Amino acid sequence: MSGLLLGSAMVMTSCGEDYLETKPTESISDAAAVATVDNAYKTLNGVAKTMTIQHGNYRQGFCGENAIMRLYENYPSQDYYYNSYAAGWADIHNQTMHTNTASIYNNYAWYYYYQIITQANVIIGRIDGAEGSDGDKKFIKASALTFRAYSYEKLIHYYCLRWQDSNNGAAQGLPLRLDESTGELAPSSMAEVYAQIYKDLDEAIALFEESGVDRAAGECWIANENVAHAVYARAALYKQDYQTALNHAKLAQDGYPLMSNSDYAAGFCRPTSEWIFGSYGSADENNWYWSYGTQYSCNGYYANNTENNAGTIGRELINRIPDEDFRKSLFLTESGLGIDANDENQVERPYGFIGIDYNEAGTGFVITDGAAYKKALDYVAEHAAPGLAAPYQAGIFHLGAHLKFYVFDTPGVGYLPFIRTSEMILIEAECNYFLNNEAAAQAALVKLNAGSGRNPGYTCSKTGQDLFNEIADYRALELWGEGFQWSDFKRWNMAIERHSWDQGGNAHPAVAVTIQPHEVNNWTWDVPKAETDYNDGYKSINDPSAN
Repeated sequence: MSGLLLGSAMVMTSCGEDYLETKPTESISDAAAVATVDNAYKTLNGVAKTMTIQHGNYRQGFCGENAIMRLYENYPSQDYYYNSYAAGWADIHNQTMHTNTASIYNNYAWYYYYQIITQANVIIGRIDGAEGSDGDKKFIKASALTFRAYSYEKLIHYYCLRWQDSNNGAAQGLPLRLDESTGELAPSSMAEVYAQIYKDLDEAIALFEESGVDRAAGECWIANENVAHAVYARAALYKQDYQTALNHAKLAQDGYPLMSNSDYAAGFCRPTSEWIFGSYGSADENNWYWSYGTQYSCNGYYANNTENNAGTIGRELINRIPDEDFRKSLFLTESGLGIDANDENQVERPYGFIGIDYNEAGTGFVITDGAAYKKALDYVAEHAAPGLAAPYQAGIFHLGAHLKFYVFDTPGVGYLPFIRTSEMILIEAECNYFLNNEAAAQAALVKLNAGSGRNPGYTCSKTGQDLFNEIADYRALELWGEGFQWSDFKRWNMAIERHSWDQGGNAHPAVAVTIQPHEVNNWTWDVPKAETDYNDGYKSINDPSAN
């Protein structure tokens, strides 16, 4: 992916303080960037690069999709905990910044996804005139349309109401920028935004099929027809258009079979058979301390050099998963270690250190239960991913710590999955549940859990609310850490309930809160001030006297 982005790639670092500026850099013209299919494909690669690069106008860690996963999905969710750092991130965990329109945490997702939309629009508007084969042009245009639809679908999660609260889509949506213009543009309704997403994806799928072209093997960062179907499934799911979501979730899986347990345990840092869409992550484009893997992989810099580890799963969730489930072995659990989490010598409060605690001066650690500590040490060594640097080299372990995400180079180099076949099967289960086809929902869970070998003995005969709870639990387990659960709870209209150790959970007291669906601005981020200041299309909405 080196040197992939021509004109559009430079946008991230050439805009100065006016971060919502959408004009491409002057370093190379848009015409040149899409003059030939070779150039256009490089520019398409540049769109993918936007999803991984450190965006220069933001602080460290604002590296595209991994920032969305962390800040907008994992931290504010119910079952992802950031251990001793949780208190410092409580505003994000507890969703108290949704109306702070001047905050970088409010405006980053807006900035980032509109960058992708801007770059995609250059390709969409110009590729038909490029030199090269019609098949290549159709594939590139289809991929750009898919990137644009992907971005609008994600923006709806954060800056729009739930579909069920939108008056059938009449509520305020997003400005639909569909060309290279950058002027005043009022937001369209949510219904209009969804209609455009569907339109883009219908056109993309038709063009993919007409093109006779697919991405090269291993190029999981380029959107192809499977990605288009997957984005369609996501959009329709969030819109509660369950039959459409079901149809596309099935199509998205074609050619991307579920991975084996050995692939699952290989570190989630290189693509497997079921990675429909993901990031580029080679060491030749290292984000250093700004990558996801640096802080959130079990063998990245933080896990190997600090006491904070790399994120833990909710205790109540993982304890509901059967011990024979392979995925449970990728977390340090009470049953897996054979320890008593209610014994404070074995599991410290409030951080959940296993067998150790801070010394009286708070400058280091002392062993409080040697047997519990050795069990954690041995378990991590036994379950470490083969061929990669050892996890948790700092020698500090939290109950619930994961052995899922690794890196293959320092300090945090690895690919990240954005869309997997497992997610599509879970969409099948959820859609069938809401379509009152419980047998098909049960069958989808069996396909994911038993058919994959993740729990060969798994069966499901649950119905009603129990079946929905089963779908929700396995979605939380399967996709843990991949950036889903906050959006899941939002669309389900479910409260987030985090419990401290004293309440039977493992959340830090600063984030052991309950957040009802109607609270925190209905879980909706306000449109950033920089956009409403820049785009006069919002003035009549925010200030009727401006007309």
